[in-house]
Amino acid sequence: MLRVYGDIQSGNCYKVKLLLMQLGLPHEWIFTDIRAGATRTPAFLAKNPNGRIPLLELAPGRFLPESNAILWYLADGTPLVSGDRLERAQALQWMFFEQYSHEPYIATSRYYIAFLGQPEKYREEIARRVKPGYAALGVMERQLAEHEFFAGARYSIADIALYAYTHVAHEGGFDLKGFPAVRDWLARVRGQPNHVGMEVGNG
Repeated sequence: MLRVYGDIQSGNCYKVKLLLMQLGLPHEWIFTDIRAGATRTPAFLAKNPNGRIPLLELAPGRFLPESNAILWYLADGTPLVSGDRLERAQALQWMFFEQYSHEPYIATSRYYIAFLGQPEKYREEIARRVKPGYAALGVMERQLAEHEFFAGARYSIADIALYAYTHVAHEGGFDLKGFPAVRDWLARVRGQPNHVGMEVGNG
């Protein structure tokens, strides 16, 4: 059985949990508390020298880190990864965008505010992330004003990757009122079969 080390309150971990549930894949979820230093122990670093979650254990001694790599591995060969060459590349395009242009601003602000609960301590860091965070949402808004989903005409792992932190962007101080296409897309993702929220927990 697949094993995942993670904390579902982390968007990067949640996206993996959402995919596993939507694909109906049996798995064991091992809660890993980064705030308690669980990813810096010698035992965990032997599994992932980068000391990050989520981490997928495929078999004893075989591990795959990085959330979007895990999404691709699990979804490859399913309808959530297109067989069309261009659409596959577009999925990767948006997954790279999520990690480089979206997550560093929207997710990190949420981490300081909601995860650590220390907005005053990180006030300057949060302020620096406001403009690029809204810029990323603007890029998404323009895409979604013309397309229902990000890669091709159907729901894919690109949507899962971007949904994870966008649907809780308000927890990082980002207001989605000015992004109607993004809000409509969030509703479409929530309406997908076997959708689960972060409240599903770390079991």
